[in-house]
Amino acid sequence: MNGNPVLALKQMITGYWTSQSIYVAAKLELADKLAAGAKSAAELATETKTNAGALFRLLRALASVGVFTQQADGKFSNSPLSEPLQKSAADSQWAMAVMMGEEHYAAWGELLYSIQTGQGSFRKVFGEGVFDFLGKHPEQAKVFDAAMTSIHGAETRLMIDAYDFADCHTLCDVGGGNGNTIAEVLKRQPKLQGVLFDLPHVVERAKANLQQAGVGDRCQFVGGSFFEQVNVQADVIMMRHIIHDWDDEKCVTILKNCRAALKRGGKVVVVESVVPTGNEPGFVKWLDLTMLTIPEGKERTADEYRELFAGAGLKLNRIVHTAGELDVLEAVPA
Repeated sequence: MNGNPVLALKQMITGYWTSQSIYVAAKLELADKLAAGAKSAAELATETKTNAGALFRLLRALASVGVFTQQADGKFSNSPLSEPLQKSAADSQWAMAVMMGEEHYAAWGELLYSIQTGQGSFRKVFGEGVFDFLGKHPEQAKVFDAAMTSIHGAETRLMIDAYDFADCHTLCDVGGGNGNTIAEVLKRQPKLQGVLFDLPHVVERAKANLQQAGVGDRCQFVGGSFFEQVNVQADVIMMRHIIHDWDDEKCVTILKNCRAALKRGGKVVVVESVVPTGNEPGFVKWLDLTMLTIPEGKERTADEYRELFAGAGLKLNRIVHTAGELDVLEAVPA
């Protein structure tokens, strides 16, 4: 934090100026257009059908915080911070910037409503829950899938390094989304059989990803709702960033259905970030506000997870910490 508390607070207050400017740059795909070399604001304005003067002002402001670089001749080029805004970058943050700048930004604008009522502001703004919304808007769903990949890509490797699936014969990824997580586990464990369980339209989107990853022949695709039944049988039921999407009552329902899908001696593995206590900083504490405003869920402490598991007839066996902020919570039937 800046030594001057007032200046530091001002920077925090105006933080959305930067994030929304990055969103506009991503939406216009400016980083991609600069991939081959520097261009003037006028050239970029012609390519993006925007106002040259306004675009120059945007680029100048972003360059002042290291996103893009303004050269001596006035042209702009990519910088280390803007390169990940390219859609084709290996660690692309393009989808994350777009998602945060559109639906998430609108929902966060109603944060006060969520704090006053305890209800999700996404539903207030868009008239339905986020997952219903994504089911009806395929383009936004594609951006969401890509954003989740950008967030979870590095985390997946850290998770697999920390938690060993070698003793598992069949792994079911419940709410597995685009399938990237189970694909990485299957690639790491060549004898493992996988099951991707999610809503039917989500499973259909994921099939191509598993085939492209070269593990589609070792993965079953099962469509359904984890609120009704997880109609598979597996040694390990894994849920990554699923439980934090829902309130306690819904989570207990999900966990009970997962418990019923376990083979004898099986385990439920919940992959989330455990909230640290006290004033200890943590990204998860801000993510918790996103869970409140967007899907109407919450992040939880270790004790809160322990209570949640108990309500579903499970016992928290251990918590495996990864090298990042992700934690692996292993539960067994009580």
